[in-house]
Amino acid sequence: MAQYFAVHPDNPQPRLLKQAAALLAQGGILAVPTDSSYALVCHLDDKTAADQLRRIRGVDDKHHLTLLCRDLSELANYARVDNRQFRLVKQATPGPYTFILEATKEVPRRVSHPQRKTIGLRVPEHRTLQALLELHGAPLLATTLIPPDETEPLNDSEQIRERYEHAIAAVIDAGACPLEPTTVVDLSSGELLLVRQGRGDPAALGL
Repeated sequence: MAQYFAVHPDNPQPRLLKQAAALLAQGGILAVPTDSSYALVCHLDDKTAADQLRRIRGVDDKHHLTLLCRDLSELANYARVDNRQFRLVKQATPGPYTFILEATKEVPRRVSHPQRKTIGLRVPEHRTLQALLELHGAPLLATTLIPPDETEPLNDSEQIRERYEHAIAAVIDAGACPLEPTTVVDLSSGELLLVRQGRGDPAALGL
């Protein structure tokens, strides 16, 4: 049975988030709110959890998973970025943007794209998620919580708990999410390529 953590949206209770972080450390998968929509997250270095994350989402190893980072300095540990790419990412960070970048050796090969060796990275602007990332002390592997064969992400925490109570360790409820996925921009080729229009305004990046 998935645990349920109802936290204050502006001042999330550290006691509850510490319990959630402990579940991540034990290999659990959590449903968490973000500045775009609910996401499934797990420990980056846990292969079993990452495989389960893909199974729940119904995607294969060619689907880009995303690393949720606390800040740009952390992001730079996991992606190779030149000065131009860094400036572009900085313009839209933190916020509802995901950037496809060349992965560094810090990213396990099993979670980067098998052919392109790329990874999605982003710095979310969400108080509860940032607090969880701080307690976890490392990026979280994530994917938008869209059920297989559906097109819209789930946004009701009670519904998520009911639907995935035997597949995930916990749900964090910090109020409703915007219910719109991130804008995805591929920078891995050196050019700006808009992959998906989402909540983030592409104009902020000159697109």
